[in-house]
Amino acid sequence: MDVVTREIRETDYSDLVMLWNNDLNSRTVNLENVSARIERMKSNENYKVVVALLDNKVIGCISMVQIMALEYEMGYLQINGLVVQEAYQQKGIGTKLINYAEDFASKNGLSYMILNCGFQRTKAHEFYESRGFDRLSYCFTKEVR
Repeated sequence: MDVVTREIRETDYSDLVMLWNNDLNSRTVNLENVSARIERMKSNENYKVVVALLDNKVIGCISMVQIMALEYEMGYLQINGLVVQEAYQQKGIGTKLINYAEDFASKNGLSYMILNCGFQRTKAHEFYESRGFDRLSYCFTKEVR
């Protein structure tokens, strides 16, 4: 299986929406809002959205941002989202995307990679731990109105 990773292009957006909604059971993204969000992200060099392609079809995606923080000398890489189409899970696609993120972090002198993962996603927890991530904290969210 010849999977290619590269930064996202506008022609990938519709595949990404289907992937995100189907494989993460999300209904909050559509072509219009994803297009606007990714274009805003592309205008800031701290953000990266990378896709995994098989036969020019998006089968995986990772979204990340370089963040400065008081406790880290050079900051860290926050992985905002990682998804692989269910039919291609456990075939090395997620690992390839994590490796891309780790290489990006290393090249930019970042100390850590951090991500959040829902309690219910136990298979994802196992995946992250097998890639060297540690469980360190809870993530708390609050809607601001």
